[in-house]
Amino acid sequence: MTAGRIVVGVDGSEPSLKALRWAARQAALTGATLEVVTGWEYPATGWAGAAPGWPPDFDPETIARQTLDEAVAAGLDEATAAAVERVVVAGHPAQALVDRAAGADLLVVGDRGYSGFKAAVLGSVGLHVTQHAPCPVVVVRGEV
Repeated sequence: MTAGRIVVGVDGSEPSLKALRWAARQAALTGATLEVVTGWEYPATGWAGAAPGWPPDFDPETIARQTLDEAVAAGLDEATAAAVERVVVAGHPAQALVDRAAGADLLVVGDRGYSGFKAAVLGSVGLHVTQHAPCPVVVVRGEV
């Protein structure tokens, strides 16, 4: 019998780091593999190479990969960080998580990311995945 797979979404925010730590503990308890996912999209202002104010070598995928690596390093000890699968997906983060969760045992997200709307109980990504994920979802809130 296989141990299973846990998918966790990270964007570098503190809530996503809490979700990462929670998911890592759950994976250790169950023997599941841990897949850490970051989704990215081209900036909404359009894309024609470097836009005004962006460096000429601006590459959103590279920035997303760097964000993912920094989040894993900040949220996990070295041994755990070395064992996780890191996945960077081009696409809206919420849909990227739903897609990656196909066949997973669990999808884990923080209660919100970097959105500026702090009054909401749940961020837009968390709301989307709780409604559309093909597996159970854990939304990590508060202290972990």
